[in-house]
Amino acid sequence: MRFKRIIGGFLCALLLFGQIGVAASAEGEGESAAAELSLYATAAVLMDADSGRVLYGKDQDTPMPMASTTKIMTCITVLENGNLDDMLTVSAYASSMPKVKLYLRTGEQYQVRDLLFSLMLESHNDSAVALAEYIGKQYLSPKLQEKDTGAFTSEESKEAVAAFAALMNKKAAELGCTQTYFITPNGLDATETITLENGETVTKEHCTTAAELARIMSYCIKESPQRDLFLEITRTPSYTFSANSRSFVCANHNSFLSMMEGALSGKTGFTNKAGYCYVGSLERDGRTFVVALLACGWPNNKNYKWSDTKELMQYGIDHYFYRSFLEDGVAFDESTLNPILVAGGQTDVLGGTAYTDVVIIGRGVGASDDKNVAGLLLREDEEVQVICNVKERLDAPVQAGTVVGDISYLVDDKVYYTEKIVTTQSVEKIDLPWCVEQIRERFCLP
Repeated sequence: MRFKRIIGGFLCALLLFGQIGVAASAEGEGESAAAELSLYATAAVLMDADSGRVLYGKDQDTPMPMASTTKIMTCITVLENGNLDDMLTVSAYASSMPKVKLYLRTGEQYQVRDLLFSLMLESHNDSAVALAEYIGKQYLSPKLQEKDTGAFTSEESKEAVAAFAALMNKKAAELGCTQTYFITPNGLDATETITLENGETVTKEHCTTAAELARIMSYCIKESPQRDLFLEITRTPSYTFSANSRSFVCANHNSFLSMMEGALSGKTGFTNKAGYCYVGSLERDGRTFVVALLACGWPNNKNYKWSDTKELMQYGIDHYFYRSFLEDGVAFDESTLNPILVAGGQTDVLGGTAYTDVVIIGRGVGASDDKNVAGLLLREDEEVQVICNVKERLDAPVQAGTVVGDISYLVDDKVYYTEKIVTTQSVEKIDLPWCVEQIRERFCLP
């Protein structure tokens, strides 16, 4: 038995250090291609939308202003907290927003649905504020909740917008975006001073990072319960509506939708401080890529964002392909798992050693949550590291189905998938009745 345990330990060591999905190479074809990318953007990210993994990054974690790409969070926040058929009333504050705008007038009423198309296709700043007030008003005092938005003072409107921004920031935090901070719903540059509990003040800017902007877009198109509506709105080429005896036509300014096969969604942005920004997505052959660009080309050329987006998307298409962690050559070999000794466990005969067999559960079922994916987009030169951790000994009693270990699948030292190892048999603890029975059987006592 000792010999079996030595062999088992040797096999686990081999699996720990040697079982990989693909051969590693520091100078692989994919890395060489990434090094040759020439981008105009100050910060850029190519992300796998399904796993949230950054496939390429350039200053990806540097907080920067993001202009109207902000509106993807505005849109999804309204979709998740409002009703498209509701009517809202325009405040004086909303109608005072600078260009680009729909030219809403104080006191006018609009359907939420119509202003969402205005927001995402034409990037209208007044529509963004009107929508923010519509949602944010629900979090104000009962008195202000009952007050018509059209009668709001400027301060009351700002209070409603701040409540909406708090919802945006809450969602960003839920998505793990620790460097993102929203102040405005339209992306206009802004700063604010916050007083902390200890009395200190901190000045914060409206900002995000390329990695976190890509994460937010991934949520909007893949995870949000309102993702279908988000995609419907952002993919619409043109939208016409009438309200307040006026007619409006909104044209989609996301030119990327017609630039590459599989283009899915996106949002442009520009301010003098942020420069040209863009976040877009593409789906092809079961793969979904997101590109986020900050400070791309200003003041040189507003079209640089399109060339950067196409270059990053093509890099992803050419070099990243899905590999399952459960396919041959990658998946942990279950047959190498040895029975585990159960100290103090009952056996068939007195003096024997108790063991329980173990098995991997959930294999082939797929991801158990959004942080556990059954495969990844990988370059040919990337490796999957498989680590098995399992107990060598248990103390009786042991129940069948007890978790005794796990198998982790890592890429770049990050765990993307785990499997549980459980016992298959129950083993009772040695007790006096069992000992008496064993003695009786051994000595043939009646």
